[in-house]
Amino acid sequence: MIERDASPEMSMRLPGRPKGAYRSAQHEGFSMSQKQQELRAKLIRNFNSAPMNREERPPLYAGAAARLAPGTAAAKLGITIDIVDPGKRSCPYHFHYAQEEAFVILEGEGTLRVAGEMLAVSAGDTIFIPPGPQYPHQFINTSTAPLKYLSISTRESPEVVEYPDSGKYLAMAQGTLDGAPHAFGRMHREKDDLDYWDGEP
Repeated sequence: MIERDASPEMSMRLPGRPKGAYRSAQHEGFSMSQKQQELRAKLIRNFNSAPMNREERPPLYAGAAARLAPGTAAAKLGITIDIVDPGKRSCPYHFHYAQEEAFVILEGEGTLRVAGEMLAVSAGDTIFIPPGPQYPHQFINTSTAPLKYLSISTRESPEVVEYPDSGKYLAMAQGTLDGAPHAFGRMHREKDDLDYWDGEP
């Protein structure tokens, strides 16, 4: 597990403890100021208490995940806590053309399918996946216990994701339309490609 450090705004030195020994004021019955509450809401998420969304697609995919960045001040960073059921896979084998990712294994063990190879992973391993077709990847829980990890990524937009097993491509982008948030996403296969001038006058 990752040990959480108390933030300076939320901490106080304990008497008789060495420098650097702190306790969280929030957990000792102290109230937070309005500014502290606002900062905490924008900057801090606890993955142990985050609500998990269960997802299943038999027979290969099953697990739960909680996205931590929505509602925070993060503009380019996404973090998700993922738990993959024993014997199941996390998501389809894929790679990003723009987004860079990192994964931190917190509990359990399993297999990282990457670049056509199978690599054993276990608690404490940190995996770095740059964008591009050299490192398509997928986690498979080949153990009998849950596999729990943090997924960390840049949230590049626009983005294209390729799925080698199925020959699909996902094109997506975030932006605004008439001043409101707008998202675009389309999945297709190479056989569905159109000529540049198709349908044009």
